[in-house]
Amino acid sequence: MKNLPFREVHLDFHTSELIKDIGSDFSKENFKAALIRGHVNSITVFAKCHHGMFYYPSIKFATHPYLKRNLLKEMIEACHEIGVRVPVYISAGLDEHNARNHPEWLISEKHGGQSFLDAHYHVMCFNTEYLDMLEEQTKEVVRTFDADAIFFDICGERRCYCAKCIADMLEKGLDPQNDNDCDEMAREVYANYCNRMEKAVHSIKPGIPIFHNSGHITRGRRDLADFDTHLELESLPTGGWGYDHFPLSARYVQQLGKEYLGMTGKFHTTWGEFGGYKHPNALIYETALSIAMGAKCSIGDQLHPNGMMDYATYNLIGEAFSRVEEREEWCDNVTNIADVGIVSQEAITGKRDQKGDTGANRIMLEGKFTYDILDLESDFTKYKLLILPDNVRISPELKKKLDYLIKYGGKLLCTGESGLDDENKFIYDIGAEYINESQFSPEYVKPLFNIEALENAYYVVYAKGINIRATGTVLAEKAEPYFNRTYYSFSSHQHAPYNKNNDHYPAITEGANGIYISWPLFTEYATIGSITTQKVLISLINRLLGYDKTISIDLPTQGITTLMHQENKHRYVNHILYATPVRRGERIEIIEDIPSLYGINVKIRMPQSEKVKSVYIVPDKAEIPFTQEGCEVSYRIPRHWCHTMVVIEY
Repeated sequence: MKNLPFREVHLDFHTSELIKDIGSDFSKENFKAALIRGHVNSITVFAKCHHGMFYYPSIKFATHPYLKRNLLKEMIEACHEIGVRVPVYISAGLDEHNARNHPEWLISEKHGGQSFLDAHYHVMCFNTEYLDMLEEQTKEVVRTFDADAIFFDICGERRCYCAKCIADMLEKGLDPQNDNDCDEMAREVYANYCNRMEKAVHSIKPGIPIFHNSGHITRGRRDLADFDTHLELESLPTGGWGYDHFPLSARYVQQLGKEYLGMTGKFHTTWGEFGGYKHPNALIYETALSIAMGAKCSIGDQLHPNGMMDYATYNLIGEAFSRVEEREEWCDNVTNIADVGIVSQEAITGKRDQKGDTGANRIMLEGKFTYDILDLESDFTKYKLLILPDNVRISPELKKKLDYLIKYGGKLLCTGESGLDDENKFIYDIGAEYINESQFSPEYVKPLFNIEALENAYYVVYAKGINIRATGTVLAEKAEPYFNRTYYSFSSHQHAPYNKNNDHYPAITEGANGIYISWPLFTEYATIGSITTQKVLISLINRLLGYDKTISIDLPTQGITTLMHQENKHRYVNHILYATPVRRGERIEIIEDIPSLYGINVKIRMPQSEKVKSVYIVPDKAEIPFTQEGCEVSYRIPRHWCHTMVVIEY
């Protein structure tokens, strides 16, 4: 597959069979004009939607009853007439038409089925005759239309307790009451679905790209990504994902050897919103974040049932995509430079939405560290520091990989249960010996090192911690409260203060192989977000990296920086972003105002000792003064707004 385009729109069209005049106002001229306004060079259009409706005259399947034209054909023709790539969308996991006509094809939940009393879609089971129908639907679409890729939606491994799945489990000797056995069945069903869809598509159009969207790229499950020719990272900040979700996904998938794009939306909220618009600055920032993380860009939109493209939307999209278009030359075929590797809790535990991953990702962004998110197939030896957040215990497989890191001088930062084996023994010298689990919550930490902006004091920690004995250097002390808060022993509004007369355990220790923190502080930061937790973690990471930190930059906390390498062009690209998301309403994070910054000082410790020829800001190629001492290159950015890209040619 040739390189993914940088500027894609994902065009939804989930339209009830009750709505009339479908596509009545569609025109190729309007469609093409909108894409040109939006600087769009790829758009995913719809063959079949979640309602189970098709948007062309299908031979066998449920064409929308009020469709009077071959809408899919006209959209594809319009795109190809102006050189725009066209992936075609097929709703796989949701099909409301067949859900109502064949309820026996639905996923069955463990304790009951899916109700039809609520206004929502119903999930189909890929282990029923529905899969046969989906295969035939896919073949009809690929055979009939000149699609440039196929996008299957609402896919993934799901436990199902329908009659067919239970019968198949029993035949295989699996226990439907056992969650692990149900997961094994779900893996088999999903793999069969993916393989059949690939065969169906490639038997007609060999090599055409395929992506199966589940809304999440599962860390530690590279076998799932192997079913895709590329990856699309669905991450709408205003739709509940937040602005730090996309970097967490991107910093994992960039090592999988596949091209990937970041998918946001033009909506104020999320998918399915008509009449909702972001501020242009938000889309400018979100697309800039994508290319700063080595991704291509996708913006979600939803077409009105009448088929008329909304120029207001494409003028909005165009403000972001015009900037991306100017910068593509410096964003293609890049690799991320990373000092720190974070061993993902999700990859180790197999459980999603791990707060330790979230907290570690936030600390990396706010501390201006360069980093990757890792699983057990990653190459650990590439990193100066490995972080094991909160509950990453040392299995034999993990130990084997960590041994190589330690052998080559790498360091560890372990928090909470991380660094322990199943017998509660620390495998590496991080200055600690396990005693027991603390009986107090909250507790207090007093650092014995300087913290930026704060003086040393007893800082509250709400997470449940571990009591340790020091075998190395003590970097912080622990203080216990007078007592835990109960109905018969409580003080003040929240919790008791520290008792200086109690025994004090070490809280943070350092040994030859790294540092140990006796609480799950990354989870604490994801949930509580205290400034003291942030400053402690950043200080300790800087201590471990020492002079080997790749980027030093005086950027505010909300700023983000990355360093990408274009090896074939003999240059590094330093991305700098700054915006200030604010909360509107109960749960929406939005970006509106983006202030300018002035006089940003940057030092880059080059990964290789090449002589730098020039340093300039793109797309204008305005050269800026720089100095080089050995591997260290220093420069000053006179003015920054939203996104600055500095190219370092060698």
